[in-house]
Amino acid sequence: MHQSSSEPQPSDTATRSGGAVAHRPTSLPGNVIRGALIGIVETVPGVSGGTVALVVGIYKQLIDSASALVSAARSLITGPQRLASAREHLHHVHWAVVLPVLIGMPLGLFTAVQFIGDWVETHPELTRAAFFGMVLASIAVPVRMAGRLKGKHWIAGLAAAALTFWLVSLPPNNAEAHWWILLPAAAVAVCALLLPGLSGSFLLLTFGLYEPTIDAARDLDLAYLGIFALGMLLGLLSIVKGLKWLLDHHHTMTLTVLAGVMLGALRTLWPWQTEDRVMLAPAENLGPVLGLAAAGFLVVLVLVVIDARMTARHAREL
Repeated sequence: MHQSSSEPQPSDTATRSGGAVAHRPTSLPGNVIRGALIGIVETVPGVSGGTVALVVGIYKQLIDSASALVSAARSLITGPQRLASAREHLHHVHWAVVLPVLIGMPLGLFTAVQFIGDWVETHPELTRAAFFGMVLASIAVPVRMAGRLKGKHWIAGLAAAALTFWLVSLPPNNAEAHWWILLPAAAVAVCALLLPGLSGSFLLLTFGLYEPTIDAARDLDLAYLGIFALGMLLGLLSIVKGLKWLLDHHHTMTLTVLAGVMLGALRTLWPWQTEDRVMLAPAENLGPVLGLAAAGFLVVLVLVVIDARMTARHAREL
């Protein structure tokens, strides 16, 4: 991992208990697949691409790389010795991770939008059940990476869970897809991409822009997608530095809060709910719902166990 000696390191406790997940070497084809998975889940309201990045072990590499890119761009605009400074920042980008992920994300996203909307509309309870199980198992990832938790961590995590539960319980709105609405909505949605547990698609659904965005992606509406991309860029510039600082300086607390956000966000994936997000009691399809939720849980659990073993093996080799 490219990292300057002046950058703060995660605590020893975090590293011993899983912080090294982000440092494990990955293959180029594997990173394309990781990017495709992130792109696919970003089309599903309630599932976060940041969650997938955590589970597959590239979350911190992506945050560090995004931070370095922001610093490079800022150096080109305002810094002294602009080119030299920008090159130094670009040296800390994990290109072997970032470029394959950027290739895989649109492939997964534009493939998923062709049919994921129909799945959600045709089989909403079964679809949510599968992702409920997957996200529930994914909570183990930031908890494992956080290390030893103290009382203040538990309090912060539970508070984050309660706040997120309340936020995602708000009924959806309907908004026209004007550029002055789409721009800030895209900025907020991409921030959710960086925060495990918060779904960008779910936030778009809250803003009333989920269906227009899915339609634009399906129909390749370049004008709409261009405005959306600009909003995403603005969102990245506004959050990535702060998130990297938190991970570097408050590693355990940040990951605990992210785990709490993921826990509270499970509210969005409760299988039985109305269009206005009123939770309902289990229905007669309880058996299939529980089966799919268990299957989703087991799929992610297997990935988490494999990742933990590969991380431990890599740590022994260092």
